[in-house]
Amino acid sequence: MRILGVDPGLTRCGLGVIDAGNARTARLVAVDVVRTPADASVDVRLGALAEAFDSFLDTHRPDVVSIERVFARNDVSTIMGTAQASGLTMGLAARRGLPVAMHTPSEVKAAVTGNGRADKKQMTHMVTRILKLDAPPRPADAADALALAICHLWRGASAATSTPGATKDLLARQAQGRQGSGLTRAQEQWARAIRRSRE
Repeated sequence: MRILGVDPGLTRCGLGVIDAGNARTARLVAVDVVRTPADASVDVRLGALAEAFDSFLDTHRPDVVSIERVFARNDVSTIMGTAQASGLTMGLAARRGLPVAMHTPSEVKAAVTGNGRADKKQMTHMVTRILKLDAPPRPADAADALALAICHLWRGASAATSTPGATKDLLARQAQGRQGSGLTRAQEQWARAIRRSRE
């Protein structure tokens, strides 16, 4: 199974892909941080993020997308950008029929370090160790994205998944009779509407 972890953010959005091995082991496939300029308009920044995320999906063909669940904070401007990036990546994944899992920050920390209050340094250290990397992933957004993928592997992954690299298209997925595999009722209705419009 191939998992794409997303640490959503409008200024920096971390993307990390891992492949699951035997006995809950994981192997790094790719990691990147998409940056958008703070002085650009929100629509332009979201457009750039959408292009980068779509390109990541095309290149790495994940089976599932694991995204950090957004929590309200005191800084409304920061949380708005994070929520916009989160919603954008969720929608782009759903458009391809990819299951989307949401994990809270404390859930990710507990899964990766054993401590739901772990700091960034502890998280980065454990991600480096789990994936057997020669150097810690930088910046912290990259390590956080990989941690989200690891958390999903250990806490939310289903054994019934497709092979990494296989076609991940909503209509193809439906045609293969995998309608119940990670699609919400709304996604199923949307897929049926698309099929009817093409008939």
